[in-house]
Amino acid sequence: MIIPWQDIAPEMLDSLIEAFVLREGTDYGEQELTLEQKTADVKRQLQCGEALIVWSELHETVNIMPRTQFRG
Repeated sequence: MIIPWQDIAPEMLDSLIEAFVLREGTDYGEQELTLEQKTADVKRQLQCGEALIVWSELHETVNIMPRTQFRG
């Protein structure tokens, strides 16, 4: 189930994004980004619809994923 990012309290959204960024392990290439830069990028992706916040009933977890990977 998709959870609209606008329905999440700002502090909770920031915490969710930060937890995602800290666990995701993405390689950013030669340029290393700060935590603030990474979280701002994820927030931008959510705001423009490139990424989604998804609740898994099966696993009872929340995740952030690219829209292209979501199979509802």
